[in-house]
Amino acid sequence: MVVDIAGFQVADWVALAPAIALGVTAMLLFVLDSIEPQPGTSSNAVLAGVSTVGALVSFLVAGYFLVLGVGQPRGTGAIDLYGGALIVDGMSLFFIVIVGSVTALVTLASYDYLQGQEYQAEYYGLVIMAATGMSLMASANSLATVFVSLELASLPSFALVAFLKKNRGSVEGGLKYFLVGALSSSVLAYGISLVYAATGSLQLEAVAEALTTGSAIPAGVLGVGVIMMLLGFAYKTASVPFHFWAPEAYEGAPAPVSAFLSSASKAAGFVVAFRVFLTAFPEVGGLAGGDPMVDWVTAVTVLAVVTMTVGNFAAATQEKVKRMLAYSSVGHAGYVLIGLAALSGPDQGLVLGASMMHLLVYGFMNTGAFLFLALTEYWGVGRTFQDFNGLSKQAPLACAAMTIFLFSLAGLPVGGGFISKLYLLLGTVNAGAWLLAASLIVNSALSLFYYSRVVKAMWIEEPEGDFDLGGYPSSLYAAVVIAAFVTFALLPAFGLLSPSAFDAASVLFG
Repeated sequence: MVVDIAGFQVADWVALAPAIALGVTAMLLFVLDSIEPQPGTSSNAVLAGVSTVGALVSFLVAGYFLVLGVGQPRGTGAIDLYGGALIVDGMSLFFIVIVGSVTALVTLASYDYLQGQEYQAEYYGLVIMAATGMSLMASANSLATVFVSLELASLPSFALVAFLKKNRGSVEGGLKYFLVGALSSSVLAYGISLVYAATGSLQLEAVAEALTTGSAIPAGVLGVGVIMMLLGFAYKTASVPFHFWAPEAYEGAPAPVSAFLSSASKAAGFVVAFRVFLTAFPEVGGLAGGDPMVDWVTAVTVLAVVTMTVGNFAAATQEKVKRMLAYSSVGHAGYVLIGLAALSGPDQGLVLGASMMHLLVYGFMNTGAFLFLALTEYWGVGRTFQDFNGLSKQAPLACAAMTIFLFSLAGLPVGGGFISKLYLLLGTVNAGAWLLAASLIVNSALSLFYYSRVVKAMWIEEPEGDFDLGGYPSSLYAAVVIAAFVTFALLPAFGLLSPSAFDAASVLFG
């Protein structure tokens, strides 16, 4: 099949160029490692450079395709590939932009973080392979492709969490992540098999058609399958009750890996959930009118309220900054779930688009916060709130960036997180989902308490001793500053980017 992209007639698989760029980068890293297998300064620079360039190419191509209208109604229209197993549309490109940008920041920051570490090529290769899986998750249009791409993203992630082989916390976090991941993958696979047994289809539109026209759908089998799939996606997005791996994995993993998993991996998990439930199961959930066969909208509503509440209350009780951010990421998963929960209003595309925009902003502000912790780990600063006392006197620029990240995460008007939460609140009000609205407000207020503890320690408290930072790593600093700049810039630029999210979301309800 031939499609028109920027006035050129090209094969339809060219629309997968952002994902292909990441796959080619991963293979190139393997080749480079075979040429110079021993870790060193020169090889680390080459590996970090190749990884960052590959991620940037994926990010820029996906953004360029979005601007051109590739996969969108105003352009080529959605592009189905390989019998409908993959699809390129506005939503897939939007989320590849998130994955590509986060991956570029993480690989850039990893150059300094990995100085003196072994297995540098393996580290970069695992990051890029996981990113490749996440980009394919964004384009997955079949339950089989969903599972395969999710495993491609998950398996490298297990190894990345346990990358610090001599660190007990890293190995323990990787083991827990693997065990919970294996359990949730089996739950998801069994749910997919039950949906296939009920509908006879794996392709998402075919599943929806079977549920609409089929006269003898076994409701019990289908209902169990849908709920098991929902639980499987809850694991990938670190939502309650499959969130227990997140604090252990994020705390034990290298800080750049924590940034990568809590931002890019979370976004990939949500795009799959959005596409599967809104493409395959709208009839089941009652979104197409009539009584729901399986009321997954109510189930997601409960999941959203519990996830944001558990995450924020747990974060408020932590004494270690990294663990606090880990539980905070659980709370933000609850905010994003509003996109699937508040669908009873007149403008369903608004609330789903708001969730997508929150994930975009979250990708920068949360990645930046974890990369700041990577910077403090590089300096040997402790992990508790008290260890950050007076840090601004030695590193004012980095601390200013961290302040932007934290206040934007809380929803204050210093970054794009303010407007994305405002749109989420507007979506809940339009849908009459007052429980979700109240939970969003209360939990956002609570988050300001524990985020402010870090800001207070850095800027107000007196240091308990002298800091010996021992240098200012250029790549880590650059990644933190870039993330802070984009987080702040998304506040005035929100209106320029949000139409892409709202248009992509509206198509799913068309």
